[in-house]
Amino acid sequence: MILYHGSNIFIDKIDLSKCRPYKDFGRGFYCTTIREQAELMAKRVAAIYGGNPIVTEFDFCEDIYKDSDLAIKEFHMPSKEWAVFVLNNRNRHFTDIKNKENNHDNKYDLVVGPVADDALAVLFRTFTNGLIDMDALVKDMKFKRFTNQYSFHTERAVSYLKVRNQKDL
Repeated sequence: MILYHGSNIFIDKIDLSKCRPYKDFGRGFYCTTIREQAELMAKRVAAIYGGNPIVTEFDFCEDIYKDSDLAIKEFHMPSKEWAVFVLNNRNRHFTDIKNKENNHDNKYDLVVGPVADDALAVLFRTFTNGLIDMDALVKDMKFKRFTNQYSFHTERAVSYLKVRNQKDL
């Protein structure tokens, strides 16, 4: 399978220490199966940090799913469980690190699931501010269009990615 990563630099070696915290699935290296999604991210990152938008392609070895030494969490569609997981990972004040509903401590090597985009962030804020409850949040998520993300959180998980090439936009 081919995965794409959008950035303002070509990624020839993944350095997890450079990944930002408080993302949907925690600090990690994020990719997608959707080239257009990676291209949009590359343009966004280049606009914010400078440089040129670049999409790096990776060959993803799906044997990762056979590696019993790895902890893999998958969300096949938006759900209450997914929303709580994303909210906890984005929360800078979250303290229950041992809880399985977060990945602040990289307890999961790989997490796969929908992207909580900007439109959903507004819905999450509405929930966090107490204006809607969890049932309303989950119900409203059904009307959103979702893309996907694969987040790699450990060196062992990253070892299943091999750089394929880059595309300057």
